[in-house]
Amino acid sequence: MIVMKFGGSSVESASAIEKVASIVKAHQDRRPVVVVSAMGKTTDGLVAAADHAARGNSYLAWRQLGELRNFHIQEAQRLLRSQAQVFIEQHINPKFRELHVLLTSLAEGDRQLTPELRDEILSYGERLSSQIVAAAFNRLGIKAAHLDARRLILTDNQFTHAEPLYWETYAKLRRTLPYLGEDTVAVMGGFIGATEAGATTTLGRGGSDLTASIVGAGICADEIQIWTDVDGMLTCDPRVLERGHRVRTISYREAEEMARLGAKVLRPATVAPAIRQRIPISIRNTRRPEVEGTQIVAKANGSNGTVKSIACKKNMTVVHLDVRHVGVLPSITEGLGSLFARHNITVELVQARPAGVSFAIADSAVLPELLHKVDHSVQVRVEEERAVVGLVGEGVGSTPSLMSRALSALKGINVRMHSQGSSLSTLCFAVPETDLPGAVECLHREFFSAVDPEVFAAAREIVEVAPGADRQRSLVLAGGSRTVPAL
Repeated sequence: MIVMKFGGSSVESASAIEKVASIVKAHQDRRPVVVVSAMGKTTDGLVAAADHAARGNSYLAWRQLGELRNFHIQEAQRLLRSQAQVFIEQHINPKFRELHVLLTSLAEGDRQLTPELRDEILSYGERLSSQIVAAAFNRLGIKAAHLDARRLILTDNQFTHAEPLYWETYAKLRRTLPYLGEDTVAVMGGFIGATEAGATTTLGRGGSDLTASIVGAGICADEIQIWTDVDGMLTCDPRVLERGHRVRTISYREAEEMARLGAKVLRPATVAPAIRQRIPISIRNTRRPEVEGTQIVAKANGSNGTVKSIACKKNMTVVHLDVRHVGVLPSITEGLGSLFARHNITVELVQARPAGVSFAIADSAVLPELLHKVDHSVQVRVEEERAVVGLVGEGVGSTPSLMSRALSALKGINVRMHSQGSSLSTLCFAVPETDLPGAVECLHREFFSAVDPEVFAAAREIVEVAPGADRQRSLVLAGGSRTVPAL
């Protein structure tokens, strides 16, 4: 069995869901369990409606709710055609009536927008999308069964960021999913669960990935596929530099470091259950399913010390501490580090210097107040509007030649500090935010001008497409694709 998770952009419309159906049909022999997010921007719309109602603005709340209802009805009609009206009456209209009652109670002051009520309201996005997708599968020739995730994913009562009760959930999954029948595809919403008392909960940011990971771990899946709108993990952030290559495989540790340093594709904390069971995770593009994507595994291709990606994080501040007596430095560094941790300020980079130490930390409004607590014998210098750029790859932090190559490549960039990152899998540099594109381009030119085809998909990759009248091939580029005649 495999788990296939489709994010909001993958189920944002009737045509997108039809594409999802064709992808699932191609994997039907592997007995997929499908996990879906809310359609498009539905969650944002539900948040807005709840906030309007909580402020007593019933007009804006009803207008937002009406737009969401019309959107779901319209896409259901396009998907289900002659079967749409019955489905709408049985599944869509009742849910929006329930939402109307909840928002009315808020707008009229009968209830407060507690975390518990917010979870109840937000859950409707996944409850709607999963039923629509299951119905679409059945109409398109895929035998599907809709499962309410709240009956399977058991959590504690930390509303808005509930923690799954793993073993109880695994037991529920194992008693349900394997017995649906080999020809039946299970469809369920991600992001939502319920307490033992039956109260609806949500799993917080990245919750749909967490649902997929829990399901995969619960049924001991052969693979978990995360279907999104990118080809996989790239050698650089396409928002900063578009000429990246796709990484074929990365390790769990490399994925974690990429995410920590700003990569948006996957948050390893949300797939921890799968990682603990060493279940392979692949990142695939719903719009281009012919591309193999990136597979995240325990041991990836590439020798130790191979740079896999350049990750970057903006909105950083560099703090330099200069001391007269080096002997006091360890206690000052430890004390300031503890202070940052207590205020949830992330320290991304630390560099020791002969007469001091430098930190690169996430911007925080409380930073000036904290720095006033530093001993007056310490000179404090602060540099704002900085970014951290990191080279990520197993063993790069223990390969001395890579630091010298990187600093040589960055010789035209105003590097403010550099050091090994939080593990042996990263080398990091702090630069002004204005220099970030140039820094990424210099590093990419240095480390990815020539790539190992076993580790990376080349900038140009020929992929066979379905046979057509003109026998064409798709030329897949780093930033997009176009079709050219077959050679």
